[in-house]
Amino acid sequence: MPVRVLSEGTVPGAHVPTHLTRIPITLISTSTDYANKTVEGKVVRKGPLVSLAADNFILKAVIQEEDSQPNTSSQHPSINVVLMGALANDFNVAVNQGDVVVASGFTVGKSPTVHKDKLHTFNLLLSGDNACIYVSRLPPPPDPRSLPAVKRSSPLSAEASRTTKAPKYTYVRLGDLKAGSVVNVYGVVVFFKQPFKSRGTDFCSSLKITDQSNQKIGCTIFCEKLEDHPKIFQIGDIVRMHRVKTQFFNDSITLVNTFGFSVVTFDGVAGSAMDPRTSSRSFHLDQEDRQTVEELRSWAASQTILPPVPSSPLSAVQPKAYFDLTCQLLAKAPIDTTCTLLKVWDGTRCPHTLLKVIVEPNAIEGPTSFSTEIENLIANVLVYDNHVEFARQLKPGDFLRIYNLRAIPGSSKVPGLTSSQSEEVDHLAFHLHGGTAYGRGIRVLPENSPDVLELKRVIEALPEDGELNDSAMLEIWSTPPESLDGETVDCITERSCGHDIQSVTLSELKQCDPGRVHHVRVQLRSYEPRRLHQALKLYCSKCTSIQDVPDDELVASLFSEASKDPGPCSPPPWAFSGWVDIPGDSPGSSKRALSVHLSTQLMSEGKTKELIFLMGSTLEETCRLTSGYQNIVPVRASGGHMALLDLSAPFLFRGRKRYYGCRQCSEAAAREPCAEGVELIDEKIIAEALGVQLLQFVLLMKLELQDGTDTLEAFLWRDAESFFRVSAEDVAANQEAQNSIRQTMDSLCPAGGSTGECPWLDLCLTVYRAEDDGGQNQTCYQICHTTITKTPSTQSDPAPA
Repeated sequence: MPVRVLSEGTVPGAHVPTHLTRIPITLISTSTDYANKTVEGKVVRKGPLVSLAADNFILKAVIQEEDSQPNTSSQHPSINVVLMGALANDFNVAVNQGDVVVASGFTVGKSPTVHKDKLHTFNLLLSGDNACIYVSRLPPPPDPRSLPAVKRSSPLSAEASRTTKAPKYTYVRLGDLKAGSVVNVYGVVVFFKQPFKSRGTDFCSSLKITDQSNQKIGCTIFCEKLEDHPKIFQIGDIVRMHRVKTQFFNDSITLVNTFGFSVVTFDGVAGSAMDPRTSSRSFHLDQEDRQTVEELRSWAASQTILPPVPSSPLSAVQPKAYFDLTCQLLAKAPIDTTCTLLKVWDGTRCPHTLLKVIVEPNAIEGPTSFSTEIENLIANVLVYDNHVEFARQLKPGDFLRIYNLRAIPGSSKVPGLTSSQSEEVDHLAFHLHGGTAYGRGIRVLPENSPDVLELKRVIEALPEDGELNDSAMLEIWSTPPESLDGETVDCITERSCGHDIQSVTLSELKQCDPGRVHHVRVQLRSYEPRRLHQALKLYCSKCTSIQDVPDDELVASLFSEASKDPGPCSPPPWAFSGWVDIPGDSPGSSKRALSVHLSTQLMSEGKTKELIFLMGSTLEETCRLTSGYQNIVPVRASGGHMALLDLSAPFLFRGRKRYYGCRQCSEAAAREPCAEGVELIDEKIIAEALGVQLLQFVLLMKLELQDGTDTLEAFLWRDAESFFRVSAEDVAANQEAQNSIRQTMDSLCPAGGSTGECPWLDLCLTVYRAEDDGGQNQTCYQICHTTITKTPSTQSDPAPA
């Protein structure tokens, strides 16, 4: 996303999308979701731009709320803002001290310098495509001496380039188009096809538009990137295209994109928000543009030329119909190489008996089972042929619009894994056939789109038993399923400490001094995080920092950047260049060879000591290689030499396990480990040789305990592995270990259950003093010397007297 410099004197929040709401700096914490939030402040300090590597920058600034008072410093009206990547470079060029900025798409992390700079206890972190900075600056004082400085100022990058005088565009009515010219046009979409792979390297999309001249003009767009195509959700949307070329084709005028092409799309419903859909680095939208869009909306609403939109909820679907479906993806599974199953819902129930699709649990991405109420609302959609590739990229939880979906009545068998099931009669099956005829395809809708907001409203209005709760949908771990044990278990605890002391109540415990251990008998009232995969953390034993495990999207982007242009790189003296084959997506598919660097010393002593320095591969390709090679270190070319990737990515792959290093404590370099006298090399030896401070996987949770006297929050951290009887490293790579924790938490704190259904637990707690985020001492409690023992389902223990 861009750094957008607004016109001088513009109100800072004037061009911020309307779905974003401002939050005061003083309320920033880690307990809030900031997906739709902004922070506004004046830049009171701007640090230097620091280059970490080629095209990788970091910059630190301090912003302060303009309406804060000097005597409110204790409320932290100022906060550090850390910008990374291209955004840091553009901020350095475009923003000056004294400018007012509005930040969106940020995350929040603890400030390591809070005791030194006395600013907010948290930092704002901005990186990636979702981060955005809106900049507003006051007009310069009328001092003639300042004018040369303005003339000498550095030009902004394409991403940040916004002059104070916006460009003026001229638009041609569709009825006035003449062949052979490059024009800018507005139009109402009367037909469209989602982008599809062309015979070359580009994706192709086609649409037909009209305007008040009643001319229907076909448009063909070729772009290499999907995000550069028009983001059209339905017939009636309005598009604005810049720099399209007119030409004759089949005796009629058509439009094709040309150099400098850009497109912005708007919802076509009269009165709806003016939220532009675009991937352009910069674009201009003034009052004339808004007026043009509203005029087209009003005109289209008064016409009958638009074909009826065949959109239908599941509750209104009729056999043999073709329709568009707006829905949420709950889970998916591959059937075979030409078919993928999507399990979707829209909060309504189809009146017809639907096809049951049976797949192996270990093939499903997402929840493997749902409550009876939810099952009755789920539709199984079978996606075929060219749509399978796009379906692979979908994630459970995505909001979709499926175009030209067909409702097929009668008996049928599902291909692939379910080919042995018996035929069903008098049921309805939903098929998305191959090809792009009639606009057939799938589109992921943004969560702020009107259709998604309406879908959410319908789902949220369902009775409580019909809601898709965290345990069913949101607690999806980071690894694909391997197995699923559906057995229900009750959990009891077993203390392993040697303390022979009487149990105390929670109210008594709160009166006890720190530095001691106590026994309590309690129930689990709630726990955090509810999304259990977020309990997995990375811990540095050197600087004692705890950080989140990087998600696959971030890691994949780091690999993608490193693989784009590996550059020349000579192998070091202790290595030689070689090749490995990457397995294809399906059996018998073609394999691709990648250049690698292999340690000759380790190779000569057997496969157990094999170490591969892999260059130019994507994350997906690297993961495929882990089935055949034990130790893979991803590297990149830097100055003609090998260098490790950014330590936000794993520095080592060993089978399904990934290992990370501390960015603060590591002095990483791609060099050969010494294997003398070592039977097997492991992650510790490799980390030490590469100058990487190895991060340890840990589990961190906060449990709210209760008894008949009080409630209390306790941490589960240092003894979490013994508590759950699983290692955090296994949880990071093994679905069975993840399921074990999920089952344990479901038994300790049943979703939607009453307090009486929660088992009573005997726990050992240690009481200690620690500094909170504000530097104040507080009393903390941590569970220790306690293990969960799983037994067949029984009645819960009675409450203590």
